[in-house]
Amino acid sequence: MILLKESMRWFGPNDPVSLRDIRQCGCEGVMTSLHHIPYGEQWPIDEIRKRKAEIEAETLKWLAVESVPVSEAIKTRSGDFERHIENYKQTLRNLGAEGIDTVIYNFIPVLDWIRTDMAYKLPDGTESLFFDPVKFAVFDIHLLKRPDAENDFTPEQRAKAAALFESMPETERTRFEKTIIDVFPGMDFNFTLDDIRAMLATYAEIAPDKLTEHLRLFLKEVVPV
Repeated sequence: MILLKESMRWFGPNDPVSLRDIRQCGCEGVMTSLHHIPYGEQWPIDEIRKRKAEIEAETLKWLAVESVPVSEAIKTRSGDFERHIENYKQTLRNLGAEGIDTVIYNFIPVLDWIRTDMAYKLPDGTESLFFDPVKFAVFDIHLLKRPDAENDFTPEQRAKAAALFESMPETERTRFEKTIIDVFPGMDFNFTLDDIRAMLATYAEIAPDKLTEHLRLFLKEVVPV
């Protein structure tokens, strides 16, 4: 029998949803990460212990790591990727030493996962993360201006995105841009659109089968650990 444990994603000390809020919902624990450590760097055991103690102070458990990020260097197998892989392996060892044995990861290029709204209001007044493909088209086509982005959206989505973009004041465009780029609530990665374009450019010569091979090579290194 597999027993499910009630938990929530917690984005760290800057998350507007506190650990106490999560405990009050009846959760046993959280899935969280050390977002303040740059991608590719090793998670020191002292930092892991500090976060674990913070969680346990609210009588919760650190049930899973969401996530140990895979750096762009690892995904593209460029630059300092070998050191990053060794750091990843040591991070897994450090987490295991503290009894944290479930680690989530992804191999998504550049922007990890995306939500277009971090506090979408549902009909009953509660809030949720939300993804709207029309709003993402606003970012992809009109703000990021990714080459050929239009081809990844339907004619209806493109038309709605163009109208929405024209109706947005400059301040709203800036706020929305940060929502997409910063990825997590309460985080500030200080990326610009030019930074995102530069990261995307590193994938120009990486076809899907090559990226899959990079994933295989990464897993070959970390799965034994």
